Amino acid sequence: MITLHELELHRMEVRKTYASGELDYHTAEFQQQGPLKVDAVAELLGSEIRVRGHLGTRLKAQCDRCLSPVILPVEQDFDLFYRPMREIAREEEIEVREEESEVGFFSGEGIELADMLTEQVTLSVPMKIVCREDCQGLCPVCGIDRNKEKCQCSDRPKESPFASLKE
Repeated sequence: MITLHELELHRMEVRKTYASGELDYHTAEFQQQGPLKVDAVAELLGSEIRVRGHLGTRLKAQCDRCLSPVILPVEQDFDLFYRPMREIAREEEIEVREEESEVGFFSGEGIELADMLTEQVTLSVPMKIVCREDCQGLCPVCGIDRNKEKCQCSDRPKESPFASLKE
């Protein structure tokens, strides 16, 4: 936990390693393979908490085209700012300015380091995971992995059920 109380006294240096399975990513889309290493510094800037550093791990996921396993190396620098939730806790709606869109908010005594790290790792995962650029994927007809063998299915598209609407 990175607390306001401790940051008022001095900046915090964090060097920590999380074993595989120690953090909950709240997803079944990937699993951590091996340790997650983090090296960070947290400091108080006025009422904001700034956390900057580096994290590194490896993730195991499935290719979105052929479903084969993919190892994703994650090496990422981060520079994050957090403000107390009470600064925006109002009844009326407020517009968030462009420069504030990169700021996170916290409530209570501070920021939970594990939550911050799981968010950063999750954000590092690409939207589309592919095992390689030229992955052929699975045949939509027979399901064969086109990277491993050629299927005998026709590449000719089936007639669309909406074809009669074109007339």
